[in-house]
Amino acid sequence: MHTAPCADEEYTLPSVEALMAGTLALLTGYAQSAPDCAHRPLMARKVVSNLFFLAAHPQLSAPMQTLLGNLRTRWQLEVEKDGPALHASAPRALWHGAPEAVQ
Repeated sequence: MHTAPCADEEYTLPSVEALMAGTLALLTGYAQSAPDCAHRPLMARKVVSNLFFLAAHPQLSAPMQTLLGNLRTRWQLEVEKDGPALHASAPRALWHGAPEAVQ
């Protein structure tokens, strides 16, 4: 019996398209999350990072790079407006203790 792999969520994309797809997924997650969601600040910071790299990507046209750069600036202003909680991550308890020695 031959079982075909499920490829509903598997895509082979050029790097610029993969970065764009990841950014769109982050934007969707950000928009659909509750305002008090602990992951929203991290998603916003990652959106800014992705837009930074997309705005300089050589496979995109100059007008598209400009548009993405402007979007990055707007997202960066939002990240900064939301305060220092977005810039510095607070210390968190480890899920498990650090090993005493590494081989």
